[in-house]
Amino acid sequence: MVNHQTKVIQALVSSFTEGGRGVSGTPHPHQPEKPLKLYEFEASPFCRRVREVLTLLNLDVEIYPCPRNGTRFRPIVQKEGGKLQFPFLIDENTGDKLYESEQIIAHLFKYYGRNGRVPKAYQNYPKIPYVAIVGTLVNGLRGAFSKVNTGDAPEQLLELWSFEGSPYSRVVRSVMSELEIPYILHNVAKERWQDMGPAKLRLKPGKYVPVSGGKREQVMQVMGRDIQVPYLIDPNTNTKMFESAKIVRYLQEQYGS
Repeated sequence: MVNHQTKVIQALVSSFTEGGRGVSGTPHPHQPEKPLKLYEFEASPFCRRVREVLTLLNLDVEIYPCPRNGTRFRPIVQKEGGKLQFPFLIDENTGDKLYESEQIIAHLFKYYGRNGRVPKAYQNYPKIPYVAIVGTLVNGLRGAFSKVNTGDAPEQLLELWSFEGSPYSRVVRSVMSELEIPYILHNVAKERWQDMGPAKLRLKPGKYVPVSGGKREQVMQVMGRDIQVPYLIDPNTNTKMFESAKIVRYLQEQYGS
């Protein structure tokens, strides 16, 4: 078995392959009234493109993991969209149901971006995402295949505070994908240079002060401390916890087969 720290290092290298995408975002997101619903799986490079934009826009979204050979949510995608293809976005605010990653990205910028336009950096993706595929391979294809044999999904959605480029969060999201655990993904993008670095080793020394009125300021009230990801809340068991290794162990014990 690969130990946890090795998985984190692999996830870190995987994040580097995307050149820093999925780390920074706006402090004042245009959060939709009704939650976005994204059917995806962690190891898919096309799903990763969408998650990077969700981090950039700092949006919250309901995640329904659909790894290969999964059975919980793949039938919903087949029913709602007519085919098994991922990512698949349902936006009840606009009535749209979208498959293609570039169409989803254009939709997100149109309705929840600053000016409705897709930035140049997020236009004209290569048809074959070679770089993202390398990142997926480096990460050991984690989150690609279901490890669920029997059982129902948790009654209530779990909540995970994360951002796409966080290697510790990537390890947790991979396990949630493999166990087909649905959850609310709360993106906590870094809002300015002072946020860069791990919680205890930020580039700006001294007491951390978030952007006034920004999302991180609100999240600090939820966590009751400085920002640290991943952070998990499971309303089914009234569990709240930090630290990726502890979260992974909890998920495997609580929801593993």
